[in-house]
Amino acid sequence: MTEIPATPEKAIIVLGCPEAPAQQALAFHVAYNLKKRGTNVLIAGNPSVLNLLKVSDPEKHYITDTMVLEKCIAEVVEKKKDCDLCVVFAHNDAAIAYAATMRHLLPERRLVVIVFGKDPGPLADEINFPCEKIVDKAVHNPMQLKAKINEVFGWAVSRT
Repeated sequence: MTEIPATPEKAIIVLGCPEAPAQQALAFHVAYNLKKRGTNVLIAGNPSVLNLLKVSDPEKHYITDTMVLEKCIAEVVEKKKDCDLCVVFAHNDAAIAYAATMRHLLPERRLVVIVFGKDPGPLADEINFPCEKIVDKAVHNPMQLKAKINEVFGWAVSRT
């Protein structure tokens, strides 16, 4: 793998189905922390999750660039989109498949898969490709998972 810069220039955050409320809060948290460090952040997901984010941030303070996930994947395949960091939120099998797709398409990039839900352990065990995993039980309360995310990204000393 190539060396990853401490602060990535470009990041793609992949969101799954918005069934677990913690996902949107944590997506805002990750996007905010990356953006305040100078990273250009693209959030890719299905239209439902993107609409939830747009309604929650109407003036685009935190979420400035979004794209339907299938279009994002197509643009990565066509080399129109790239990133230094890809963060995938996963609380079901489909999201693990999207993470595997991103690993295949971006083999030299840093891939962090955030596995959460009521019972994230078995889902995390399905990951059989190289990536960093952050795993914790989180459906409604994002705080414990937020602490783990902060630790992995080096934001632990931050108050955000």
